[in-house]
Amino acid sequence: MEEKKLAVTLEQIADYEFRVKFGEGAELLMDEPEPLGAGKGPNASKVLLAAVGNCLTASLLFCLQKARVDVRTVRTTVTTELTRNERNRMRIGSSHVAINIDLDHDAPGRLQKCIELFEDFCVVTASVRNGVDVSVEVIDQNGEKLYNSAGA
Repeated sequence: MEEKKLAVTLEQIADYEFRVKFGEGAELLMDEPEPLGAGKGPNASKVLLAAVGNCLTASLLFCLQKARVDVRTVRTTVTTELTRNERNRMRIGSSHVAINIDLDHDAPGRLQKCIELFEDFCVVTASVRNGVDVSVEVIDQNGEKLYNSAGA
């Protein structure tokens, strides 16, 4: 199985406002909505929704391009329910992704093949659906581990 490492870096600007660096100059400003933050950018929940929508849309477009199906425009909307768990903590609930495409219908067989395949190739959605193992550690300015969720 092929494994690759991905990394992003978050730097606090002020309060709950963070600059996210993806490497090679790509950045994103994130912030919590009011009253916690100033709402200067999307919060983590919205970025997760964007990742799910983007991954699915890109996967579908990739397949359609490979199948030589002409796509004129694409618009994707991701709608999610925020719910509370048994401990009354807010969580991302069920999500609905609507991909609206304006395309050439002259290739129904090629279109149908992509419709059957594209979800399986979306890394983000497949990972979120199956749950993602996340370990967490907190390290102080001296490099001392203050917390490790794995208990090590």
